Amino acid sequence: MSLKSIIYKLVRIWNDVDAVRKGRIGKRIGRRVAGRASGKAIRKLFK
Repeated sequence: MSLKSIIYKLVRIWNDVDAVRKGRIGKRIGRRVAGRASGKAIRKLFK
């Protein structure tokens, strides 16, 4: 695992904690799910 990937994972966890603190975790999870779904759809399109 590279240093860059470790840093990205730490920042993602940090942002999750921050979203929980501010009460915006639902919005963050919704965006993550929507992003994954659109990524899969685009992947199928260009396969």
